[in-house]
Amino acid sequence: MKLKDKVALVSGSGRGIGKAIALKLASEGARVVVNDLDGDPANETVAEIIAAGGQAQACIGSVTDADFGERFVATAIDTFDGLDIIVNNAGYTWDSILQKTTDEQFQTMLDVHLVAPFRILRAAAEPIRAFAKREAQDGNPVTRKIVNISSVAGLGGNPGQASYSSAKAGILGLTKTMCKEWGRYRVNVNAVAFGLINTRLTQQLGGEAASISVGDQEINVGIQKDMLTAMEKQMIPLGYAGSPEDAANGVYLFCTPESDYISGEVVVVGGGITF
Repeated sequence: MKLKDKVALVSGSGRGIGKAIALKLASEGARVVVNDLDGDPANETVAEIIAAGGQAQACIGSVTDADFGERFVATAIDTFDGLDIIVNNAGYTWDSILQKTTDEQFQTMLDVHLVAPFRILRAAAEPIRAFAKREAQDGNPVTRKIVNISSVAGLGGNPGQASYSSAKAGILGLTKTMCKEWGRYRVNVNAVAFGLINTRLTQQLGGEAASISVGDQEINVGIQKDMLTAMEKQMIPLGYAGSPEDAANGVYLFCTPESDYISGEVVVVGGGITF
């Protein structure tokens, strides 16, 4: 129980990797604020955590809403009277080659993958400062954790993902800057860049294109079978795509006390993937 009584925010944690992160942190004792765009997935994750003996609270809504950051942080403080871990995980892909990418597509990817984490961290700034000041005065300093989720697309680019790659590169700049700004508050700010992880966004395409619903948009997702095979067999030395639990374990490393003197770093969780 390395995270016993810590309070964690995990955006986009009703499904997939985010859910695996929330369950992992809760299994180590963290009290988790679960978020999803839709109520049912968020509440299911909360119920699963509670059924396992943990504590959780849902904060439902889109991370791109202007007031979401304040609501998210307030849920943690009002419910659990603390804020120790923030995992900026929420997101999805909306792919297109550059000449077919609309302004809406490009801006949407920036909004969900970069602007939303910025707003969440901005909302957390004053509570974290106040907690750190009080703890220093009491002679009991606490190390807090921020883990921003990036991608190998943000490190090496990816054809058809100009907007997504740009946003995932941008979150690395935010990570490096917040490491320097918040070090005085004993906050570790790191990033995890995922490689190929098995989720609904990377499922193998069959006869019909798969899609996800975001607001009033139906966005096609998935990867062609031959491309998936090539990635697993030629680009990933371990030879297989990671699971959501593999991804969550990478995030968890940056949340543990053993990482208290690591900040401003980016770790690729991708089975040795080359890009």
